Amino acid sequence: MKTESDRKNHADSNSCSLRPRAPLWAKLVATFFGTGLLRPGPGSWGSAATVLLWWLLSRWIAVEWQPYAAALMAAVTALVGIPAATLVARAARLKDPQFVVIDEVAGQLITLIAVPVLWKSLLLGFILFRGFDIVKPPPVRWLEHLPEGFGIVIDDVGAGLYALAIMQLALHYGVLPR
Repeated sequence: MKTESDRKNHADSNSCSLRPRAPLWAKLVATFFGTGLLRPGPGSWGSAATVLLWWLLSRWIAVEWQPYAAALMAAVTALVGIPAATLVARAARLKDPQFVVIDEVAGQLITLIAVPVLWKSLLLGFILFRGFDIVKPPPVRWLEHLPEGFGIVIDDVGAGLYALAIMQLALHYGVLPR
């Protein structure tokens, strides 16, 4: 007959086989407050939420400070997103879970650095970033092979840099209004 102590020891030994749980802060950050749980296309939802958030926040930031604010937000997002993505990916036992969208947030913010906050610019930035994130031209594809959260986030940083370059060319050549 099993005693209470035997049952407790059995439960303790079974708990070791359970996968680790990501802390709440990591889940909230990695999924961008649940945006990554939306379907279909959680990455697109994460990017769209970022564009909307940037449009709202930019109303309270002087135009001359907006490039610095976008760059700072992108850097902080990437730096906080890497450990959050690592913890959530480990808990899910997936290399790059689709519901982790903090990488899209960082990449989308990079795309919008020094870009006027006008609907045409925001739309083109969204389309370009999503396109580069999906296609992953070299070396972006190679970056996703880096370990854990770093690989999850850094490939989207690369896609954001590609999109930023095209956005700046479009502004320089007058395709987009300044």
